[in-house]
Amino acid sequence: MERMSEEMQPDVGSAVETNPQEFFEEKYLETETKDLKMKYKRQNNFKLSSNIFGRIWFSMRMFLFNVLSFGPMPAHIAFIMDGNRRYSKKHNSKEDTGHSAGFSSLTSTLQYCYELGVKYVTVYAFSIDNFKRKPDEVRSLMNLLKEKIDELLEETSVVNEYDIRVNFWGELNLLTEPVRLAAKKAMTVTGKNTGPVLSVCVAYTSTHEILHAVQESCANVNKMLAVRYSNECINSAEGLVSVADLEQHLYSVSCPEPDIVVRTSGESRLSNFLLWQTPYCHLQNPGALWPEFSLRHLVWSILQYQRAYSSLHAKRMRSKKKY
Repeated sequence: MERMSEEMQPDVGSAVETNPQEFFEEKYLETETKDLKMKYKRQNNFKLSSNIFGRIWFSMRMFLFNVLSFGPMPAHIAFIMDGNRRYSKKHNSKEDTGHSAGFSSLTSTLQYCYELGVKYVTVYAFSIDNFKRKPDEVRSLMNLLKEKIDELLEETSVVNEYDIRVNFWGELNLLTEPVRLAAKKAMTVTGKNTGPVLSVCVAYTSTHEILHAVQESCANVNKMLAVRYSNECINSAEGLVSVADLEQHLYSVSCPEPDIVVRTSGESRLSNFLLWQTPYCHLQNPGALWPEFSLRHLVWSILQYQRAYSSLHAKRMRSKKKY
């Protein structure tokens, strides 16, 4: 029996002596194959656990959103994304880090809003006053803005997932050419989308928006007067610009007034943002910096809006009767 077992054992020494290179290559391949199998197994287990936790988290969100839907829900939420630079300083990192983290926060917030059924979201991305910052900082922001606009059009982005139509409001001629072309491309590509609407305010202030609306309204009145003068038909009421005329030329003409304005970092100022459109909206100012803004802050904002809804709605209705 001992002799038989000895005969059945592989002669490793002879194999090495016969072709040592081939022997060690074979052993190396066996080890590599085992390592790869273990690696793929770990990756598959991680993906499986991620999918499971992802489904659980999605189910919990849907349950929470269904509970919220028993109260009045906002159709339009506007965000002043404040605190990106302070976030960078807080974490002792470059300013770009805060802006990149802010974009991630924007993506997740958009997803939560659209899951909640919010049809319109408007964000204040870049004020005209921001051009007064250091040239290097402005240039860096423009490059980052171009990069993030391009990311919005990627196949796996939240824009394609929810069939979002993207608008850009502001003095786009003040932007660098790459950013301006990227913004126009985004509006063209998503122009026929039938899902929610994302409006991005860049090179924007409410003062400039109102001035733009006044100029456009006056230009229309002048054209009308020129035609009527030529026909010798004019009365004293002609030449007046009405509130309705102005509102027809605001950037926001295709969107309802915001129900909620959220300004992060604890600030309560509107900073020249949608001044015309927000007389009866609910202003929220959570202490979190914009990159730290999360689902709990959004849910709390909606709960606060629901508490104040009756009063806000009554004031809005009274205001509309005046016009």
